[in-house]
Amino acid sequence: MTSARRDWEAARFAQVKEEPAARAGDTEQNVPPPRLGPELAPQAWQVGGRTLQSRFFLGTAGYPSPQVLQDAIAASGAQVVTVGLRRQLAQGSEAGDFFALVRETGAHLLPNTAGCHTAREAITLAHMARELFDTPWIKLEVVGDAHTLQPDPFALLEAATQLVKDGFTVFPYCLDDLVSCQRLLDAGCTVLMPWGAPIGSGQGLLNPSALRTLRARLPGVPLLVDAGIGSPKDATQALQMGLDGVLLNSAIANAVDPVRMARAFALAIEAGRLGFEAGIMPPQDMAVPSTPVAGYPILL
Repeated sequence: MTSARRDWEAARFAQVKEEPAARAGDTEQNVPPPRLGPELAPQAWQVGGRTLQSRFFLGTAGYPSPQVLQDAIAASGAQVVTVGLRRQLAQGSEAGDFFALVRETGAHLLPNTAGCHTAREAITLAHMARELFDTPWIKLEVVGDAHTLQPDPFALLEAATQLVKDGFTVFPYCLDDLVSCQRLLDAGCTVLMPWGAPIGSGQGLLNPSALRTLRARLPGVPLLVDAGIGSPKDATQALQMGLDGVLLNSAIANAVDPVRMARAFALAIEAGRLGFEAGIMPPQDMAVPSTPVAGYPILL
């Protein structure tokens, strides 16, 4: 053994002796997480006149039980949850209990106009939501096709134009088409929610190129991917592309363990955003050695 090798092993042995030994019975759950500096904490951002820490907007439909829903919201860290006013009102007296349950989470409510097929329907429902929840926020949905639940860009623009005039902060669920999005901004919308794929399909981001175009051409506009996300990797992809957040429901509500899945998405969203902020290396056509071998001694 060379002298250099002996010196290295002696130094390493001394370092290991100084490290605290794991206690008997320690598990992964009680090992403290690494402490991160404030510069690595999630950065606050602005949307709809509010400052948020979380970039996770969570839907509230289809959960196995009210308790699972509450636990999933807590695990997600989401500060905004969306509620389908039309769907809940159809349940009659149970609607009040559901709305109270969601309020108890402390999350900000984003009512939506899911199920509306005309601008008139959506406008009427938005006004009902503002009175019921005392918020100017509205997630505007106007369905154009019953099979794909694709947004109707023309009715959506009509409804958004009127609701902005009526004092609403409109979150339009829209296509990933640049021109349609520009028209919504011209109408007074300050945030956009382009779809990733058809609602509830779990297909992920079907057209990343279109989303990249939106991000490049609309640099100052909050963009939230809404619909179609199926797994945490889809959320990470969206945030790594520079999109500002995601809204999802089915991928968590339909999971075998919704609470664990909510936590998985929370971590994926945070990781994607940190990756974007850190600056992801560009792909290379050829191999590039990560450790140059020239000029370094070889220890035997």
